[in-house]
Amino acid sequence: MRLYSILLTTALLSACGGGGSGEDSTSTPTTPDPTTEPEQPSSTEHLAGGQASVINTTADAFSQRSGIMDDVDRIQLFELGDDFFTNPWVAGSASTSSRDGLGGLFNNNACQDCHIRDGRGHAPDEDSDDFGSILFRAAKSDITADQAYQMSQSLMANVGDTSVGGQLQQDAIADVMPEVDLAVTYTHSTVTFDDGYQVELRKPVWQLTSKKAAQGYDFDADTVFSARVSPGMTGLGLLALVSEQDILANEDINDSDNNGISGKANRVWSIVAENAELGRFGWKAGQPSLLEQSAGAFVNDMGLTSRLHQQESCLAHQTDCAQAANGNGDSVNDYDYEVSDKILEAIDFYATHLAVPQRRNAYDDDVKRGKDLFINLGCQGCHTASYTTEYSSEHPELSEQEIYPYTDMLLHDMGEELADFTLDNQPASAEMAYEFLATAREWRTPPLWGIGLAQTVDTEATFLHDGRARTILEAVLWHGGEAQTARDNVLKLSSSERADLLAFLSDL
Repeated sequence: MRLYSILLTTALLSACGGGGSGEDSTSTPTTPDPTTEPEQPSSTEHLAGGQASVINTTADAFSQRSGIMDDVDRIQLFELGDDFFTNPWVAGSASTSSRDGLGGLFNNNACQDCHIRDGRGHAPDEDSDDFGSILFRAAKSDITADQAYQMSQSLMANVGDTSVGGQLQQDAIADVMPEVDLAVTYTHSTVTFDDGYQVELRKPVWQLTSKKAAQGYDFDADTVFSARVSPGMTGLGLLALVSEQDILANEDINDSDNNGISGKANRVWSIVAENAELGRFGWKAGQPSLLEQSAGAFVNDMGLTSRLHQQESCLAHQTDCAQAANGNGDSVNDYDYEVSDKILEAIDFYATHLAVPQRRNAYDDDVKRGKDLFINLGCQGCHTASYTTEYSSEHPELSEQEIYPYTDMLLHDMGEELADFTLDNQPASAEMAYEFLATAREWRTPPLWGIGLAQTVDTEATFLHDGRARTILEAVLWHGGEAQTARDNVLKLSSSERADLLAFLSDL
């Protein structure tokens, strides 16, 4: 095994974080060098993102543009998107015309501060106030998941809490009161493999306190909360070009093949199409496109309006939020909202064309053995290995590419331990729909490409939707529900088999 794999696997098995340079991200791509690619001309598996993949194993590995983008105008649009993704927004200002209007309520003031170096976020350490790359959704439901499925053409995303709405904002501009105080502690448990090897797991206990409770605006008793770290940004445009037919081919809501896995597509409301469409993005596949995902993040995470969300999410009793200074918008085009179409287009283009790093050791013997284990354990029942993207005249660099994301993009019941939770940190009902068709226990299978570089890009990066897992192995051991059998099979692995499995996962 190469030294890189040895070091990374050792770090995972000892529950230590990976390395990272701490350098600022850059949009300069690393062009693939044919002389350094793995010597396997008959296979393309090392090209996780197809020909658009890039070679980069530094802290900037997730910040590169498509490896085959060479059009100057498109490169400039990517760099414009990078600028608006990276740099902070400010509160309403008479002197700033293109980057003002932050808040009044928000979670962070720059996209890059949540998606650190375009990678994943992290859960805060115990008693830490570092909640900058994690957020909390708040939702209620008066319909079951089965009812939601039957009426999927007219669903709302969720019913928000009456005191804070659909998302908790822990920050605010001057003279506006934030919605919540946040804190976390962890309970710890130990999982023992059949050969005696032990791994410590930590489970978050969230403390969410409404700052206006004394004024009569406490959380509703039936509100369900969902903790979500920022997901990685690489390869999103490729996933957007996976055909709906290919995704739905893996849907098996009633487990007709009796393998214990019953993936379900989320059907979500598209503002652009004004109709229900296949959900693709977000932890519960709650957004149909990157454009709508970006616009939703602007308004919910940063309090910034756009043509898709022309009103901030201030509630009627949040008068300080409603009265906060707005941004200047785009006076040239007579737009009243703060994120102009030009900025939204640039952000969408940037998110669409962030490249997937090539795999480093895809053809090493231990990695290949680990892949065989991954399949035999049953992991590929949800983590579908590969697709070929559709043709798109709008995105030629991403068209008709054979890609290896290891996701089916469907919702799966991951068990009670990973469920959304009530205010007293109890698992929420698995019968009710909280985000379109998604229940508290259902999560979209995340793509695995780039996971081995996550802690190189950011040493603090953690895993799973709420960031509880400090290593890839911990993340595997938290799997339950439809993944329980595969997880139990993992506990039977020998030391050498564990090393092979982690060598494979660390190479993705």
